[in-house]
Amino acid sequence: MSEARALAWRHYLEQGWPGLSIAVSVDGQTVWAEGFGYADLEQRVPVWPTTKFRVGSISKPLTAAAAALLYAEGRLDVDAPVQRYVPAFPEKRWPVTTRQLGGHLAGIRHYRGDEFLLREHFDTVVDGLALFAADTLLFEPGTRYRYSSYGWNLISAVIEGAAGQDFLRVMQERVFDPLGMRNTVADHVDSLITQRVRFYARDEAGRLVNAPFVDNSYKWAGGGFLSTTEDLLRFANAHLGDDFLPPEARTLLFTEQRTSAGEGVGYGFGWALGTDAAGRRVISHSGGSVGGTSILLIQPETRVVVVALVNLSGADLRLGREVFDRFVAAVAAE
Repeated sequence: MSEARALAWRHYLEQGWPGLSIAVSVDGQTVWAEGFGYADLEQRVPVWPTTKFRVGSISKPLTAAAAALLYAEGRLDVDAPVQRYVPAFPEKRWPVTTRQLGGHLAGIRHYRGDEFLLREHFDTVVDGLALFAADTLLFEPGTRYRYSSYGWNLISAVIEGAAGQDFLRVMQERVFDPLGMRNTVADHVDSLITQRVRFYARDEAGRLVNAPFVDNSYKWAGGGFLSTTEDLLRFANAHLGDDFLPPEARTLLFTEQRTSAGEGVGYGFGWALGTDAAGRRVISHSGGSVGGTSILLIQPETRVVVVALVNLSGADLRLGREVFDRFVAAVAAE
């Protein structure tokens, strides 16, 4: 523990982060959760394990859990064309399925130009599809891997169609409430959200400045949630047993997808899949947002989970992996 804390302090100080929250659990029990620095530099508000950060693309695993539950219940056919659930989405040259979207194999494009910095508000997830719905596919679905947050925006509309409910309501009722994730919410810019950090970036001289204003309502599923290290530990640990997700749901999430040529892409359904230096499985996702950087790592056999969150654009969060590797090695050696 002292070694991990020293690592955290070193990274925090050397990289000059505004604030850092980091937490570790082993076999479902939190063994370390600590905040460093400030949620708000101007007001000197400290970071706590309950401080809410933008988690960026960790929103994808959150969304994947809801999709996997609907799949396990037979309410979502992940191999059906998406128009079954989102009739308003234009048909393309080739059919697009939810499974392909979930593995970044669908040919849907990623951000273009300044879209990552959008300030426009979208009232519904279907409204947000207008940003890319008319675009042609980049390639025939299944033939290539190309990371796409917009593909996950389309999945949120699929979830609405399959569940017959608003996407954010599905997330609240099916994921956040059952897991006690009381501090995980959509990043509504016009709402008063307690313990939400201030968001920072660096200017051309490398100085900390306030990050530009953005409205993430166009991409709740792709990168629009706020969460805490405490909540994300709960979420990750729920994937290590059958109480929350039945086996068929976890099989969907954690089976590596392959191209039509049989090439593995290192990604399941909403989760990156890999191994560590010792060949142990690593299930993870990172996130980058305006004013936020995040990482979540799971090692299923040792049941180690690590979460690290920083309120800064483009932070180098190798700290998360360094802490993770140390805890996994220590538990494996017991």
